[in-house]
Amino acid sequence: MTSLATPLLPTRRHALAATLLATALAALAPASRAQEGPQLNLQRVELSAGMHRIDAQVAVAPLERQIGLMNRPEMPQHEGMLFVFEQPSQQCFWMKNTLLPLTAAFVADDGTIVNLEDMKPQTLDSHCSKKPVRFVLEMNQGWFAKKGIKAGFKLGGVPFSRK
Repeated sequence: MTSLATPLLPTRRHALAATLLATALAALAPASRAQEGPQLNLQRVELSAGMHRIDAQVAVAPLERQIGLMNRPEMPQHEGMLFVFEQPSQQCFWMKNTLLPLTAAFVADDGTIVNLEDMKPQTLDSHCSKKPVRFVLEMNQGWFAKKGIKAGFKLGGVPFSRK
């Protein structure tokens, strides 16, 4: 499979900055806990998609990533969830116990969207990145399409800043 995005080789400084960001966000994350309802109290980060602002909860810890947006009956249009992984790899998501139709943006370290995948609620269908990534941004389904955002578009925000 090919992608519209051009892979970037991170510098040591960039890799170190990304690792430090993930570590800092993990330290701020709430302690792991059993969860039956939606997780609503994760740390947040402001992202941008051109002129559009995104208020994203950040899922860094394994349990936070596992729960994701499960059991959430609704989500404001400008909100989403940014999943942060320790290192780039092929990321695959499903929608078990997720009530909202979502679109997953698989995002390279520099903020470039590698691919977008629409996901149906309460399914176990696998939706994967077309190349190794560390970030996945989930938004309400249709948000990216309404804004004209496609693969190759570059998101902004602290997680994607190059040092």
